[in-house]
Amino acid sequence: MSGAGRRIGWRGLVIPVGFVVIAELAARLTGWESSMLASPSAIVLAFFSALTDGTLAVATLQTLATSLAGLAIGAGLGLLIGILLGLVRTADRLMEFSIEAFRPIPAVALIPIALLIFGFGFRMEIAIVAFAAFWPVLILTRTAVSGVEPRLIQVARALGFGAFARVWKIVLPAALPRIFVAFRLAAGIALIVAVTVEIAANPLGLGYNMMLAQQTLRPELMLALLVWLGVVGWALNHAMLWSQSRLFGPAALVRIDP
Repeated sequence: MSGAGRRIGWRGLVIPVGFVVIAELAARLTGWESSMLASPSAIVLAFFSALTDGTLAVATLQTLATSLAGLAIGAGLGLLIGILLGLVRTADRLMEFSIEAFRPIPAVALIPIALLIFGFGFRMEIAIVAFAAFWPVLILTRTAVSGVEPRLIQVARALGFGAFARVWKIVLPAALPRIFVAFRLAAGIALIVAVTVEIAANPLGLGYNMMLAQQTLRPELMLALLVWLGVVGWALNHAMLWSQSRLFGPAALVRIDP
């Protein structure tokens, strides 16, 4: 990135930094801190306190473990089934009703069922996250694969490629941009659903610690965890972008017009 590009990027920090400064000045001048609000300086102190005592690290690892495990399971199944449905029209037509019937179900609505099956803990949360991550990857992969130019597949058959070789050498490279959009979307959904499950039912991770801070009237810790959660989401998205460019090169970075 050029120096001009870096200067333009840093300018985006002016507004959030300005809000933080204004909030800190307002807290010091008016004393509006309460059981619901906290000044930026108190939030920073609470963050470093949670960091030094290990609370933040443990909660972050728990949330990331469940969200990434659920993402791997759900997105992996969505990718495989999406490729199958994109290539086999008969299977796609047979599954259309089932997909449209189950896809609108909110993942968090499965919490009572998952609790009955798995109880509290990682398995329950991973199952719900996997359900949520499954659908965007399935839908976008199916659309991307079905949109591959049929003549490319015909040429691959003429060259004697087997079914696996056709998928690996022809279908996946052609569908790669949309598939990575699906994975990035699923990664964001996985993190959101994991934290939601922790807030609602599972005594683990960042979501549970946010609720615990709220119940013990520690708004500075609650807000510190909230800000940290935003940082984690930002880092996860940029890690996906970095992996996308490193592993697959320019072909995976093609823009897709809506």
